[in-house]
Parts: sequence; structure tokens; C-alpha cells
Amino acid sequence: MNTYQEENQNLSSGFFIIGFSNTAHPLRLFFFALFCPMYMVTLIGNLLIVTLAVRDQALHTPMYFFLGSLSTVEVGYTLVIVPKMLAGFLMPGSRAISFWGCATQMYFFVALGGSECFLLVAMAYDRYVAICHPLHYASIMSWRACVQLLLASCAGGFTLSLGLTILVFQLPFCQSKCVNHVFCDIPAVLALACGDNFLNEMALLVACLLILIFPFLFILVSYSHILRVVIRSCSAEGRRKAFSTCASHLTVAVLHYGCATSMYIRPTASHSLEQDKLVSLIYINVTPLLYPAIYTLRNKDFSNALGRVLAWQRYA
Repeated sequence: MNTYQEENQNLSSGFFIIGFSNTAHPLRLFFFALFCPMYMVTLIGNLLIVTLAVRDQALHTPMYFFLGSLSTVEVGYTLVIVPKMLAGFLMPGSRAISFWGCATQMYFFVALGGSECFLLVAMAYDRYVAICHPLHYASIMSWRACVQLLLASCAGGFTLSLGLTILVFQLPFCQSKCVNHVFCDIPAVLALACGDNFLNEMALLVACLLILIFPFLFILVSYSHILRVVIRSCSAEGRRKAFSTCASHLTVAVLHYGCATSMYIRPTASHSLEQDKLVSLIYINVTPLLYPAIYTLRNKDFSNALGRVLAWQRYA
């Protein structure tokens, strides 16, 4: 068989997502019963944030514009992974995925995850300007600037994802086509490639630096400036309000970057795919569930907006 025929066979054969197929059937049913309600609550919570951010005039501010955008990205981010993962718990045949299906899943997972990382930076910048430069806030964080930051965040995520996906799927896959993960994650797919993956591992490391490390450092620097300004110039009540406003965003940033960094900032050879599968269940199911709760819990603006929308629906 010549090289061209081998490549065509490689493309057509696709992959098989192992997931937790080796575990007992009752345990897979337990996973489905546990994570399916989590996904539905995550979906409803993010859609509720988007609806309120769009419909309520009081939430038409840069902070809630970015929060609504973040929730929109989060809906797509979980939609790419979770439904097929849930189907795999119940139907073994659904674990099969084509070559291009695997590439598409990886592309959108990395693209939306990267966009979320950059959006968290935009939100930190918004809080920095609001607290450290309040007199210039309206001119700096204009609607045009907000849209530009949103587009730049998405462009950065999707561009980096395209490069990474092309690098991974141009490799020859000469080993087993069984992806030892719950979705087509980069380390799990790289483990199936033959040959030297050094350049791809370096590309993954550079992408992680651009998507995870540098943005998180920017957020930490922003909040260090915010903390200094708040402590020096605010009253006790002002400090309480400032900390309340920033605490939710900082909590989500630590969760998001912390989980992602623990999964990807290490050599592929040192990855334990079995361990990664367990960590990924938390990363793609539990942490997205916490985000809407963190942002809306004790948030008077959202509580008031929800009350107004419910009242409008009741009397419409």
C-alpha cells in the first residue's frame, strides 16, 4: 500500500473515544446521572445570564457585556464536549468519532477555551480602569472598545487553536486509534502519533504560555494595582464594594487558569491519561457549573434584573 492510500485509510478510519468504557455499567450510569443534571444547570445558568445581560437596560454596562459574552462562550465550550461524553456513558457505539470530527472537536474546544481565557483578561482590565481610573472610565471603556476587546479575545483563541489543531492532525497516527480520554484532547491524541513529537510539544507549551500563563499574570498584576488603590483611597464601605465586585471574577480566574494549567503545563510524556480523564470530569463539568453561581450569588444587580424580567413576563 502506498503512502497516499495509507493516509486516506488513516483519515477514514477515525478514532474511538475510550472514556470510561472499561468501568462497570452501573458506574457509567452513575456518571450519567451525576453529570447530566450538572450540564443542564450549567446551560440554564449561563443562558439566564445572557438573557438578563441582553434584555435588562440596567445591565447594559461593560462589566455585564463581558459577563454575557463569557457565558455565551461557556455555552459553546461545554456543548462541544459534554453531550457526546454523556452519550458515551450510555451508548458504546457513540464513542466512535471520525478523523475530521475529532479535529473539529479539538479545534472548537481549544478555540472557545482560549477565547474564555482572553475574555477573563478583558474583564480584569475593565475592573482595573473602573477602580484605578474612574474619571476616565466612560471614555476608555466605550462600547467600541468593548466590542474590539471581545473580537480580539475570540480572534486570539480561534487563531491559536487553528495552528495547534493543524500541528496535531498533520502527524501520522500509526498506533492504536483509541483515544484514552473522554474527548479529543491534545495530550491524548498526541499519545497516538508515531515519530518525534518534540516540536508539537513545544508548540503546545508556547500556546499554553500565550493562553494561560501570560493572561493570568496580567490579571494578577491588574488586581495588585486594584488592591493598592482600594486600600489607599477608599473608605471601609468603598473597600467592601470594590472587593465584592472583584472577588467573583478573581475566583473564576483562579479556578479556570488553575485547572487548565495543571492539565497542560507539563511534558506530554509525563501525562497520566487515566488521571487526566478524572481531572477533566471536574474541569468540564464542575467548574463551568460554579461560574454562573459565583457571578450571580449575592449580586444585587442580577437579582433585581431577574425580578424585573419575571415581573414583565407575568404582566405581559
